[in-house]
Amino acid sequence: MTQVQPKSKNIVWHHGKLTPEAREAKLGQKGAVVWFTGLSASGKSTVAREVELALVENGINAYVLDGDNIRHGLNSNVGFSPEDRKENIRRIGEVAKLFCEGNVVTLTAFISPYKADRDLARKLVPAGQFFEIFCDAGLEVCEQRDPKGLYKKARAGEIPEFTGISAPYEAPDQAEMVLKTGQESLEESTRLVLALLAERGIISFE
Repeated sequence: MTQVQPKSKNIVWHHGKLTPEAREAKLGQKGAVVWFTGLSASGKSTVAREVELALVENGINAYVLDGDNIRHGLNSNVGFSPEDRKENIRRIGEVAKLFCEGNVVTLTAFISPYKADRDLARKLVPAGQFFEIFCDAGLEVCEQRDPKGLYKKARAGEIPEFTGISAPYEAPDQAEMVLKTGQESLEESTRLVLALLAERGIISFE
């Protein structure tokens, strides 16, 4: 995925009056991007929603950008070809960057199968504020879960280019955390993510 340049040349970046440090001091929290990746049904959205709930209940502004939800609006015009997948992740990377700049703990739940696309999303965010979380459930576990019946349709040839079946998934090799979501309970996975964010100074529970 290459960096997209604006079509218009008659635009100028406008800076606000708040520095990142001043914004953090006023709002009382840091921004971050917590990027959940993994196969369909690996638990990305489930864990992200649980982490979101725990953060908000403790007074920390957090929001989940969910793959299916985003495709209902912002990315409703992109499909699942390799090129469309890249554009899908490019757009969400830019949105996650904006949320992060607004000091929101931003949780993204996308398959995001290509390492290069995830790496580019990482580069949009300041060092120390991007956390790649690999939900490693394994294909067999994900197929057994299959809550949407997508694997069954993919095996029947009804869904072309389905990640893990007829399209590749490139697992992270240097993720900040690997969750064994095929073995861990939801509570365990949630606790691990919260502990990571606390350890890295993103959150602090009083």
